[in-house]
Amino acid sequence: MGGVKLVSTAQSLFCTRIQWALKLQGVEYELIEEDLRNKSPILLKYNPVHKKVPVLVHHDTPIAESLVILEYIDETWKENPLLPQDPYDRAVARFWAKFADEKVVFGVWTACSAEGEKKEKAIEAALESLEHLEKQIEGKKFFGGEQIGYLDLVVGWIPHWLNVMEEVGGMKLLKVERFPCLLDWGQHFIHTPLIKECIPPREKLVEYMSGSIRYFRSLAANKP
Repeated sequence: MGGVKLVSTAQSLFCTRIQWALKLQGVEYELIEEDLRNKSPILLKYNPVHKKVPVLVHHDTPIAESLVILEYIDETWKENPLLPQDPYDRAVARFWAKFADEKVVFGVWTACSAEGEKKEKAIEAALESLEHLEKQIEGKKFFGGEQIGYLDLVVGWIPHWLNVMEEVGGMKLLKVERFPCLLDWGQHFIHTPLIKECIPPREKLVEYMSGSIRYFRSLAANKP
């Protein structure tokens, strides 16, 4: 197998999904915690382009970007396939994963950090994006069927991270009358023992996101 390392930060939803994937495949790895305010020589060596986490290092060869890493894990270790075998189903899973990262994550974060009229518009946009995921999970236990798969890992931040964003952003997005299937899926996912053991403590996420919001708002306030 060779040595496997994961350069990561505990609060990052993008990093946690990689831990979940490695654990699902039974891959032993060394976790290297990174301080993004003081980037280490290791991070700069393995990801000199973007200088961000996560980075998976396998046989001293780095792979960056979480969606790319998930596919690498799926293709390298075959114990529990993450992506569907059918080419069309694989393409659909990739489509929704890209949608989730570009629209849902960004939309929820914007709703969390914005203020005033911008916040109201951002909340509506975030709800619209979440409704697409609600339709995708209807009638299923997991997005991947009966077993946790690629798309479950990509959107697995929703049951924990989104709840924290709701708190620090002073909003409520996931209401049971609007998202019953997504909420039900979230409970199945988050209480899976292997998934649960990698989730960062809620209080640390609250502290981290509150600090991030203050930072982004200060940037916006000082914008010429």
